[in-house]
Amino acid sequence: MLKNSRVLFIISLFAIGCSQPAPKEDTAQPFNFIEYKTVKLTTDLSKLADHEKQMIPLMIEAAEIMDELFWYESYGQRDSLLSAIKDEQLKTYVEINYGPWDRLQGFQSFIPGIGPKPAGANFYPYDITKEEFEAFQDPEKQSQYTFIRRDENGKLYTIPYRDIFKEQITRAADLIQQCAGLAQDPGLKKYLTLRAEALLTDQYQESDFAWMDMKTNGLDLVIGPIENYEDKLYNYKTAHEAYVLVKDKAWSKRLDKYTSVLPALQKGLPVPEAYKSEQPGSEADLNAYDVIYYAGDCNAGSKTIAINLPNDEQVQLEKGSRRLQLKNAIKAKFDEILIPIADELIVEEQRKYITFDAFFGTIMFHEVAHGLGIKNTIDGKGTVRKALKEHSSALEEGKADVLGLYMITQLLESGELDGQIEEYYTSFLAGIFRSVRFGAGSAHGIANMIRFNYFLEHEAFQRTENGQYKIDFEKMAKASSSLSEKILTLQGDGDYDGTDLMVKEKGVISPMLQKDLDRLSEKNIPVDIVFEQGIDVLGL
Repeated sequence: MLKNSRVLFIISLFAIGCSQPAPKEDTAQPFNFIEYKTVKLTTDLSKLADHEKQMIPLMIEAAEIMDELFWYESYGQRDSLLSAIKDEQLKTYVEINYGPWDRLQGFQSFIPGIGPKPAGANFYPYDITKEEFEAFQDPEKQSQYTFIRRDENGKLYTIPYRDIFKEQITRAADLIQQCAGLAQDPGLKKYLTLRAEALLTDQYQESDFAWMDMKTNGLDLVIGPIENYEDKLYNYKTAHEAYVLVKDKAWSKRLDKYTSVLPALQKGLPVPEAYKSEQPGSEADLNAYDVIYYAGDCNAGSKTIAINLPNDEQVQLEKGSRRLQLKNAIKAKFDEILIPIADELIVEEQRKYITFDAFFGTIMFHEVAHGLGIKNTIDGKGTVRKALKEHSSALEEGKADVLGLYMITQLLESGELDGQIEEYYTSFLAGIFRSVRFGAGSAHGIANMIRFNYFLEHEAFQRTENGQYKIDFEKMAKASSSLSEKILTLQGDGDYDGTDLMVKEKGVISPMLQKDLDRLSEKNIPVDIVFEQGIDVLGL
């Protein structure tokens, strides 16, 4: 891992061979630098029992296997790429991005000869077209757990994850079974046992239900093919990742009360009844964790700081979802990134409203808000995810952002939440600037751009002559409500064309905003964080 507390990457461009086919056009961009802040992932392990400390190295080893699988899904030729790079800084930059495309610069190639990243990553043949995919007759082609490949005659076929990754997932499943053997918490033991089986069969629902039933666990291992952000062709294919987590029981107790208000908040959403007829699962919970290891998808480019799972629509409707706030990672981003951004871009008189509790709250309620709204279209088009295809992730993230703000407003008005509305709204705006820097290559970045442009149009904030932003708190509340209605309607209608238009019109960074973001880079404010992590860092 990186050794310096702050690492400045100077990209030296040179030709490099790559065995993955690429378009002939050389699209490499001459980046000057991208700056990350290096953070040690640690927590207080003294409260853990001996058997839990024995489980952590096994969990980390299983997580490292997920890292290997994600490399294949993202790029496909890790070893040949890295072995051809002699510049150690460039090699580190490739490792951060899991390939030669900059995830914080819209997936632009930073190595000549590579070409642009295929929309379908390595889940599909690099030269596949949407027309070819639509004409392909195979019931498993839309499965979350299959690759699409060509045979020797160029014909498409599917191959399950369990077959293409048989050796790796067998090793991972064995490690997870060893963890289950050590576990004394009944819920954790059951989940780990079922999750190991799921890796071998590509059948994850039973383990998702078991994960939802865990209530008293001190450790957690989120592992497997989970999110579909990497598949930008259709958002069908899920990518492998892992988190090793230690529960903060004191903070979790503080958060526990908020899940009980979900049904009332669902009922009050600012849309017609048909768009809020689904009821959030009653067994959802909300917890705070310290994350001690990231691997795979969640570790690529911008780092995840909160989890809302499972994604299975049936599990969500029956049980709800678990929202895990990664407190130590959130604190690192608050201290090293959000505060410096606010000092540069928020007017001085409103900076006093930037607080960690409010920032934590906006992230927490974003995750809770994933459980609100609608998962299935109202006219029989199937799930929202399938109806909106490659735009589904960006719109879902946008929904969670604005409904999270809606929840905060409602809870403050009812006295269920501590703090001032000004603190949450100001921290929310600073958070937009933080996430917009992730660019158009990220579903979260697109969602933030849509919201920023929509709020600006509705005068939720104004840009002053000196390039700082001042919030109109009343207009921000109104804009949040109207954008919530728009997004929920698009989702409920399964309106692909309307969503596509919104992404094209509002999912862009204007020259004015880009100028302000450039100032942050000029001030050497990190875009995101990278980790020193592992058993040595933990002292195990």
